[in-house]
Amino acid sequence: MSRIADTIHELQASLPEGVELVAVSKFHPVEALREAYGAGQRIFGESRVQELTDKVPRMPADVRWHFIGHLQSNKVKYLIGLTSLIESVDSPALLALIDRLSAERGVVTKVLMQVHVAAEETKFGFSPDELLDFFRSGAYRTLKATHICGLMAMATNTDDMTRVRADFHTASALQQEIRRICPDLRGFDTLSMGMSDDYRIAIDEGSTLVRIGTAIFGNRVYT
Repeated sequence: MSRIADTIHELQASLPEGVELVAVSKFHPVEALREAYGAGQRIFGESRVQELTDKVPRMPADVRWHFIGHLQSNKVKYLIGLTSLIESVDSPALLALIDRLSAERGVVTKVLMQVHVAAEETKFGFSPDELLDFFRSGAYRTLKATHICGLMAMATNTDDMTRVRADFHTASALQQEIRRICPDLRGFDTLSMGMSDDYRIAIDEGSTLVRIGTAIFGNRVYT
């Protein structure tokens, strides 16, 4: 059995019930994804639209593709109908575009709202206050072909695990507050946070999706 398969089996066995593994396959060849697939992995995460669209026809049809990178508006049309989940909606305008294109294609697109909780300006996403304002406004009720399934967050890039835990706690508490102020919001139960170095802390803080790449596939192959 390959190292990739061994790692997939170990991770799957270690995750609590209700937590799913996203194998972050960006910058890795299809051959590596097929090894993970052979070990039972079905959810793969990509961050570049071109790379995702290239890989989809080369993998089995039951793969669930998650888009996890920053999404430019001119690339949205290529993802509609291909993705199981777009995890990185970071503006009302992007959400509205996804909704319009999904309605035109006759599909429902599942998304996560990306919240910025890290102490870094380089991360994308709504601030917690912006996200609360969005949900308080009831704007989600106007969506015709988009289902907001929850939140996605990335912790500060630091060795200080106290700070990392605080970031994850902020995202988890925000999800609970949104549920409180929007009792009509259905299926808002996904919380995607945690990567190779911090996923155990993320799970402690309520994550239901962990995005793990390096631990599975090794260092990325940039092209």
